[in-house]
Formats: sequence, C-alpha cells, structure tokens
Amino acid sequence: MRGKLAVRRASLADAPALAALHKTSFAKPWDEATMAVFLAAPETLCLIGSVAESEGVAAAGLLIARKAADEAETLTFCVAPSYRRLGLGRALLAAAISELRRAGAKTLFLEVEEGNEEALLLYRSFGAASAGKRARYYESGKDAAILSLAL
Repeated sequence: MRGKLAVRRASLADAPALAALHKTSFAKPWDEATMAVFLAAPETLCLIGSVAESEGVAAAGLLIARKAADEAETLTFCVAPSYRRLGLGRALLAAAISELRRAGAKTLFLEVEEGNEEALLLYRSFGAASAGKRARYYESGKDAAILSLAL
C-alpha cells in the first residue's frame, strides 16, 4: 500500500538514488558523478521525492533546477513509472516553486518533449505559458516545448 508523499532537498548521499531514478525515465540517464556535480553546486536546487510504503520509504522522484539572477530553469524532472499519478510530480514542482521564489527567482522556465501531455498539463495547472520551442532538440527528433512560469 502506498501512503504519504514527502519532498526534501537531496544531499550528496542521495547521488546514487538520484541516478537510479533518472535511469527509470530517460534513455540517456545521468550517472552518480553527474548528480554529485549538481548536488554540490550552490546555484542548483536538487529535490528528491519519496513515497511511504508498507515495507519502508521508496525514493520515487526528483527535480533539479538551476537559478541564475532572478530566473530559474528545470534541468531534469521525473517520477519513476510505478509511482506516477500519485501526486508526487505536483509535490516536487510545488516545492521547487516555493524554494526558488524564496531564493529570489521571478520566472521558472520548464522544458519538455512535445507530446508529453501529462507534463504539459501539470505545468499549465501551475500557470505556465508557452514561451517557445526548440526544433528537433531531442535525439528522437522531437521538439522541446519551452514554458515559462511567473513566480
């Protein structure tokens, strides 16, 4: 049985869990060393989401964003497939928005593969609006939709 959702800042000790989570959602996943670089960078916000289960707590999602001046951008964001549709993605994004706003960011840029309707719906539910597109950005040849969210 799946229960309570939790979101917290990730620490260097979470690099293996972040790499394992990233691997569940991306064809070219980031490894532990890459995660460690982001975790050590002061301008980067690294969040890890978990779900309480009967046998313990499972690391189930992550969001990494970078802030520069008064703007921020998501670098990667995912929820492991078996934990989707529980509200963890929404909780991760809400926590990131709150942290970035508190740090002085005024705008958050979000990027997603066009056709990822679930992600687009989530971003738009927070008020994100289309800000452009990167043609053939992904290796698959698909475009990247860019959205901006006023914080």
